[in-house]
Amino acid sequence: MTDLEQRIAAGLAELRARWADRMAATPARTDPAPQGEGPTNRHGMPREPPGQNVLAHHEWPILDLGQTPDVAPERWRLTIDGAVAAPLALSWAELHALPQVDDEQDFHCVTGWSILDLAFRGVRLETLAALARPLPEATHVMCHAADGYSTNLPLEEALKPDVLLVHQLGGRPLAVEHGGPVRMVVPELWAWKGAKWITRLEFLTQDRRGYWEIRGYSNTAHPWRDDRMW
Repeated sequence: MTDLEQRIAAGLAELRARWADRMAATPARTDPAPQGEGPTNRHGMPREPPGQNVLAHHEWPILDLGQTPDVAPERWRLTIDGAVAAPLALSWAELHALPQVDDEQDFHCVTGWSILDLAFRGVRLETLAALARPLPEATHVMCHAADGYSTNLPLEEALKPDVLLVHQLGGRPLAVEHGGPVRMVVPELWAWKGAKWITRLEFLTQDRRGYWEIRGYSNTAHPWRDDRMW
């Protein structure tokens, strides 16, 4: 096992000891009466949260703050800081040197549409957290993007193994209009909780609301509770 692999393994063991029970108890894993329809997903929730229209992959809408940052992979950097023992910054090459994950996910937008079975490739956020080693008092992470966007997550959501920083979709580089070169996906919450063009993960010792949360969107964003606005 390399030094990097040992550091990741040790960090993951510590994180899972602290957070596994809370991750398992979140609404997307345990809600006894989830809203929605269709067959169930891998956690027993309906594939289609309430009020959603399912779109084809090629129909994926483009939603942003009105600007598309020009972030070439060779210039992309990810900073991980805040309430961590080992702050770090990763280049494109360093991100690709970490363990990569292929995962098919459903993508649910609060504006009323879903896309199913998107084939993403990327790095688990928990892998990045394992390297940065959040302090015991850390409770949340703020995700910052190159266009000024931000969104907050409690660590029991952020550290789930299906939360990814993705750089490929369907075996191809993630298109810039969908957040390339790297965006975050959080399939158990509404999609605005996954920042496009992500550049920074800031670990926090208390909650702080992001761009849409301070503008009236739900702070918790649970799709199967139709949890859209305050």
